[in-house]
Amino acid sequence: MPRTIVVTSALPYANGPIHIGHLVEYVQTDIWIRFQRMCGNRCYYFCADDTHGTPIMISALKAGVAPEQFIGRIHKEHSADFAAFHVEFDNYYTTHSPENKALSELIFNRLNEAGSIAKRPVGQTYCEVDKMPLPDRYVRGTCPRCGAVDQYGDSCEVCGATYRTIDLVQPRCSLCGTPPVFQQSEHYFFKLADYEKQLKDLFAAGYTQKSVANKLDEWFQAGLKDWDISRDGPYFGFKIPGEDNKYFYVWLDAPIGYMASAKNYCQRHGLNFDELWNNPAHELYHFIGKDIMYFHALFWPAMLIGAGFKTANKLFVHGFLTVNGEKMSKSRGTFIKASTYAKHLDPEYLRYYYASKLNDAVEDIDLSFQDFVGKVNSDLVGKYANLASRSGPMLARQFDNRLGSLDEDGRQLLARLTAAKDQIVEGYESLNYATVVRTISALADDANRYVEQNQPWASAKTDPAKALTTLTAVLNAVRVLTIYLKPILPRFAQKVEKFLSVDPLRFADVDKTLENHQIGAFERLFERVDEEKVTAMVDQSKEGQAPAAAVPAAVASPATPVVPGIEPIKPECTIDDFAKIDLRVAKVLSAEKVAGADKLLHLVLDVGVGQKNVMAGIAKAYAPESLVGRHVVLFANLKPRQMKFGLSEGMILASGPGGAEVFILAPDAGAKPGQTIR
Repeated sequence: MPRTIVVTSALPYANGPIHIGHLVEYVQTDIWIRFQRMCGNRCYYFCADDTHGTPIMISALKAGVAPEQFIGRIHKEHSADFAAFHVEFDNYYTTHSPENKALSELIFNRLNEAGSIAKRPVGQTYCEVDKMPLPDRYVRGTCPRCGAVDQYGDSCEVCGATYRTIDLVQPRCSLCGTPPVFQQSEHYFFKLADYEKQLKDLFAAGYTQKSVANKLDEWFQAGLKDWDISRDGPYFGFKIPGEDNKYFYVWLDAPIGYMASAKNYCQRHGLNFDELWNNPAHELYHFIGKDIMYFHALFWPAMLIGAGFKTANKLFVHGFLTVNGEKMSKSRGTFIKASTYAKHLDPEYLRYYYASKLNDAVEDIDLSFQDFVGKVNSDLVGKYANLASRSGPMLARQFDNRLGSLDEDGRQLLARLTAAKDQIVEGYESLNYATVVRTISALADDANRYVEQNQPWASAKTDPAKALTTLTAVLNAVRVLTIYLKPILPRFAQKVEKFLSVDPLRFADVDKTLENHQIGAFERLFERVDEEKVTAMVDQSKEGQAPAAAVPAAVASPATPVVPGIEPIKPECTIDDFAKIDLRVAKVLSAEKVAGADKLLHLVLDVGVGQKNVMAGIAKAYAPESLVGRHVVLFANLKPRQMKFGLSEGMILASGPGGAEVFILAPDAGAKPGQTIR
């Protein structure tokens, strides 16, 4: 029986353009929804611009327009960017809407009636020049820990310290530069701890990935804190009922924007919103990035529970995007806007590349330009498009664009391709797109081998009937591969459907064949990626970078200056030093906490040629039992180190700022212990 599924992606903030890092999430979600629809399920995809808050108000002020005009312009830009990358929402709305206002007030009032709202005074920074309260990020000063200047009011980008705004040394308003004053104001708080049991039950039922649940467990152990849900005016947002100058904090009404977008859609299409959202037979899924999981995994479901609304079946959390192994950078030109990419390259290239990297884990993915060019030219051009381009024109020239019948060899080829259907369906359903792409790529290799073995260009001269049979099998293979690729490459699929003169392809069509069928004219499906276009895109993305002056070799590496609170740069190493590193796949056989060490776990790893003991500083991020059986990346030839708690014979690779925010790097699915990672 077809499923009814409601899906949301995180709301992009209406204070700037969509960039390629944002697109990871929307491409991931769009692929999943297209897959579900191709399986015959009814999917609704809702999203909106997140439009409230002090940053929006200040940006509008700087632009010399009203906030409503500012967010209206951004909405048009965001909508165009998503359309360029074939991300198709059922409704892309705005949180500054009457539906969102009504739902925010309804949920607040229900929580208040349930006794889950409290009021108490809080201290806050206030600018007497700008006549407004200042959020943490609008206060800058000197870090109280390391002495770094020009740091935010809540955290230091140099040493990573977090602190209260009142602890900042020589604070100043980031808008006018004057020192703020501190004042008391009464605020509203949501009593999150009231819902601890319900939240724990939700996670026990599989609300999110296990690694996310492990981190949530740490927050439970630390104790759930009341959440400040109000802000003093001036503020761009919704006023709290009964108040003259207090507004809902943007993070209260932002997730309610999912519901508001759905309600607006229902009103315009004659549907019942309560039936769509709250029907227990309907499925509800949220896709988000790991940076906002605290809000979506705790506050959002607690608000829904308290207000009597259904919570999501699952929260899918993904990692960030790095480019060429590093954080996106405006100076390097790797902070690339979606619109800039689309000026230079086909958006489907990026959809395919992201799909080749994405799985169901909360892991960062890397966009390597060299790998990107190679994968697009090898797979999209050299495998998929090549099958059609070698067969379609020949069929037109020699056989008037009409397919013949299949022989036994052709049917065996198609049987091998169709046998992968269940595996591919499972891969899409479970968000393991990387596995799906590898499987389809291997099938395309099989089809291309069939072409080479049968050489229809040669048999067309000596045995036309054989050539027609071969071309019929190849174009049927193109059809099957296109079905498998369609969620990732919707425009490619449309071209193939038109070329083959078939109705929109679905997964139910995999087992069908085209024989004695008239097809249409062939059109090119993909062009090779020109590396010069990638370079041009990067150059256009660089901001304000003057050419670096040539530095004589004798003075190229001066002594690093000593800056208080900042560690000096270590001595240079060479590429030869780096080449000595041996990275291997390892399987965790056992994991246990180290007595007397809060941060360490003792891991026993299978490295294919024996076992290694490793002391890993990840105890605050991972429960030992969650690691057993997992594959990790091991720095295998690191010199053993005798530590206080035992001998450590290597190092597993992980990233993150530390503490609970540590993410183990994982090898590709199917990797075996001892396998070398290049």
